[in-house]
Formats: sequence, structure tokens, C-alpha cells
Amino acid sequence: MGKKGLRALLALGLLLGPAGCFGGGAGENGNQPEQGDEPAIGGTTHVNLTIRHTQIKQSVKARLKILQDVLDETERTNPGLKFQLEGIDEIINRDQKLKAEMATGSTPDIFEVFGGSDLRLYVKAQRLLDLTPIIEELGIGQQFQSLEEFTVDGRVYGLPFGGYSEAVYYNKRIFRELGLAVPATWEQLMEACERIRQAGYSPFALSAKDPWLAGMMWNTIMDRHAGTDKLRAIASGTAKWTDPDVLAGFKAYAEIVDKGYFPADALSQEEKQQAKDLLTGKAAMLFTGTWDLAGLTDDNAGPFKNDIGYFSFPSVTGGKGDPGALNAGYSNGFGFSSSLSEDQRQMVKSFIRNYFNEQVQKRILLEDKTLPSMKLSDYAGIDPLISEVLQVVGNASRSFPAFDSIFSPRMNAEIGIGLQELIGQVKTPEQVTKSLQQQQESDISPAGGS
Repeated sequence: MGKKGLRALLALGLLLGPAGCFGGGAGENGNQPEQGDEPAIGGTTHVNLTIRHTQIKQSVKARLKILQDVLDETERTNPGLKFQLEGIDEIINRDQKLKAEMATGSTPDIFEVFGGSDLRLYVKAQRLLDLTPIIEELGIGQQFQSLEEFTVDGRVYGLPFGGYSEAVYYNKRIFRELGLAVPATWEQLMEACERIRQAGYSPFALSAKDPWLAGMMWNTIMDRHAGTDKLRAIASGTAKWTDPDVLAGFKAYAEIVDKGYFPADALSQEEKQQAKDLLTGKAAMLFTGTWDLAGLTDDNAGPFKNDIGYFSFPSVTGGKGDPGALNAGYSNGFGFSSSLSEDQRQMVKSFIRNYFNEQVQKRILLEDKTLPSMKLSDYAGIDPLISEVLQVVGNASRSFPAFDSIFSPRMNAEIGIGLQELIGQVKTPEQVTKSLQQQQESDISPAGGS
């Protein structure tokens, strides 16, 4: 990596604190290979591969089991291969450890990485293995739902292990009790929130101690008001945080805060509390991602487990964004070190073959309750709530990415701080947008390291 790339990496990553927010593999003949039916790669060559995952919570134990099964199968079909696993917290991995390792070139051989801006930065630093030849050889490129967030200049540098969407989960029993329909407009949403509040429920659950949790609903509100292209324009310096349509999105978010539609203690709540509030009937709605599906559909989810539904965020009158758009994408995946030896690359190819196929992707949907990153031919046996989620995803007019895949890590941190300041009512939308614009101008300047 050249000095310029290293300076950019250090400026945008290493020196920062935590930022915001995580079918079938066809062979060359087009047929679906079964796990393990390929000959061993590398014979009895002794090869070690380190792999870092973030599946350390109880809620994602099924995902870890799937990964372990794939690793076991890959070792079985490749005598002499040994994987060494390391589990780490997702936020620590993304916002601290991986950034430092990218600066020094000391990453694990295989590691979880976030697509979009994170990946582009690491590709610029020449730390990621170009997977394009491997996926072409295996014939799996067209089987992915989308590789956009892992593609830079037409080359693929990571593979998503699952997808997500972000929208509103709601307690159908509370809605029935209050005679509420699913809101289709912002005005209807505000009316529903007021009815819910007066009935003694919290309209929205929210745990905002970690700022990325506060950013999810804000992201969609911003897209409704200003559109995804606006956020990209801000990131490139051709638009401003203080523009009227952007300010309108912050004002809408602040309206939810000011009317008491979030919990009063949202800023002190840990992440797990918001799902608990929805499942126990304390809150009527929760805006979150599909990574929470496992907890929402678990056998021990709670008394309202079978009464949870899902709907896309309502339209905004006069908004510039597409009212049918959904925040969805394929951002969480595996990256591979560019410094792998030839023997290690052959073993990586075997790992990719065993992980990215329809059999494993179906397990990810059924057992981990994560939207598969590859196209499936069979959706039988899925949970009713997951079926509802898939319908909402399928009905979306288009998708837009999470904001933290658009902005630099430093700006993502500032956005999170600004949202927490709105929730705490210590700053106005005007003050927050002015502060963000000042930071943005620093971020895109030569001195800012962009």
C-alpha cells in the first residue's frame, strides 16, 4: 500500500472512535453442487486459515453453527487444512480492530467486513483479495441477489452472507385493540402514535445508547424527504446538510421526539431492550432491521410472538424520495486478506464453494432467520413473520442503502452524535445540521483526509 492510501486509511479509520451502526451456487455447467462433492483442494498440503466472526451473541448462535458446519466440511474435504476461529463484538470489529489491522496489514485471513464505504477504503489500501476470478471459476456471480456493496471498479472484494431490510415491526394486537390500520402516510402515522400514547403504550420502542440504532428510522425519514441521491450528493460535497429538504427530515425526526413517541429513557437503553418492549406489549412499534427476526420469532419470544407484523415506512407528503423505497441491502459479508499464499487461496475457494450454495443459504433463512444473499428456488417452511417481511421486500419499488455505507466513518460518528442530541433535546435540527455541515466540509477537504 502506498503512503497516500495509508494516510487516507489512518485519517478515516484508525484515529476515529466508534462510528454508527451490520440461492444456489452453480458449477461451471450450471448445476447445483452438493456440499463436499468437489475433490479435495491442495491434497494433503498443511494450510492454516484464521477466520474472525462476530457471532458471539445468543441471538445468532444458529449463524455460528452454520459457519462451523461449513468449516468442518471444508476441513474434511481438504486434508491438512485447519481453521482457527476468533469471535469478537461486531462494533469493536468494525469500528476499532479491523481499521487498525487494515492500517498495518495484519488482518485475519478471513474476516467479516461491512460493504460500501468501509470496503472501498480497504480496497484503496490494497488489503482485500480480489475475488472476481474465484466467483467466475465457481460460476456463482449471477446467483447473488446483489454484489453492489462489495464491488469496486467492476471487481468483487467480498461476499455477503445475508441480506437485510429495515422497516416497522408492529404489535397487531395493540393495533386491533385501538382500531388502528397500518398507516400509509406520515399524517396517519402521527395520528396513530398519538392514539397509542394516550392509551398508555409507547408508540415506538427505541434503544439509542448505541447511536446506530437511532440512525435506522432517521435514514428512512431522510430518504422519504430528500432521496438517496441527496445523501450521496452531500457526501461528495455537491449538496449541504443545511439544505431545506435535508433539514425537513431532521425536523420530522425531532417531531417524534418532541411529541413523546420514543421512550423517555431511550438514550440509556441497551440494544436488547427495544425488541423486549415490542414483544411484551410495552411499545406498539419498532423500527429495526431484519437481523432482529431471530429474536422476534424465537420460541421464547414472549406473549405477543404471533402478533407481530411488518410494514414499510409511510410516505411523506411533498417528499422528494420514492415513497415505495425500502432500506435494504447486502452489506454484511466476508472479506479475505490480499496477502494470502496460493495454497491459502485454494482453500478459500473451497470455503466459498461450501458456504455460498443453496443448501447453506436455505439454512441461513430457516435457522438464522436472515434474508439469504443468494437466490433460492424453495422458500417452504419459513416463519409467517419472515414471509410477511419477504412480501414487503418484494413489493418495494426500489431499495436504498444504509447511510453509513455512503459516508465516511468520521461522518457516521457525527451523524450518530447529532441524532442523540436531538433525542436528548439538547440541540435543535437547525443546530445539528449546521454542525454536520461544518464537519462535512472538513471531511471532504484535503486536510480532512478524504
